[in-house]
Amino acid sequence: MPITTSQVQQFHDEGFFILTSVVPPAHLAMMREVCGQFISAYDDEMEAAGETQQGLNIRGSRYFIANRHKGSRLAEFIYSDVMAEICRATLGDNAYLFWEQFVVKGPEKGTKFSWHQDSAYVGTAHRPYITCWVTLDDVNEANGTVHLLPYSRAGSREVFPHRKNPESQDLEGYFGADPGDPVIVPAGSIAVFSSTVLHRSGYNTTPHWRRVYLPQYSGEPLRRPNGELIAFAEPFIVNGERRNGK
Repeated sequence: MPITTSQVQQFHDEGFFILTSVVPPAHLAMMREVCGQFISAYDDEMEAAGETQQGLNIRGSRYFIANRHKGSRLAEFIYSDVMAEICRATLGDNAYLFWEQFVVKGPEKGTKFSWHQDSAYVGTAHRPYITCWVTLDDVNEANGTVHLLPYSRAGSREVFPHRKNPESQDLEGYFGADPGDPVIVPAGSIAVFSSTVLHRSGYNTTPHWRRVYLPQYSGEPLRRPNGELIAFAEPFIVNGERRNGK
């Protein structure tokens, strides 16, 4: 899976690039299976609590199922050769797993997600990290794919001020008219973008699930001002050497 020099240049200039049909079939099948197991478990949690929404999660509509890789098979993909090449091309000789989550939109009622930058959710100054938006299904505008706003059209690569939407609990950071560039790719593709790239997604209007897996990697451990880790800092590549989370 060669990442071209033009793709690397696009990442530096505009904040993202797209890799089409690069996920090995065995990894794709595994992530779909694990995703289904976690959705069922989350539905059981909400039912037991008598709730239809917990934070950003809305039962049957939208799920953000985060940081469940320990004790699952997800590490097979998180620390795979595909992800190592992406990290080397974007972050260089040091890459740490920072966060990972499934983002799922339910059939016919999967809700939208507002314009935001991932860095806005960190809450403290940090070096930008990368998000790898891995499609477990074919994605298009009808099922709520992600739209990316290139740096050149956003007008900045810095973190914008964000405000919380009181209904959805989303952070919102862009209110302009530019619709962004939709990512329309088959299952097993990866949109790689910086944590400072503005992005949004629309409703899923189809009768099928729209499932995405998002491992995120930082070039160094990300910490709060008091020195505590913000999330994970599992070493993947350290000084050019593969560590694979160990």
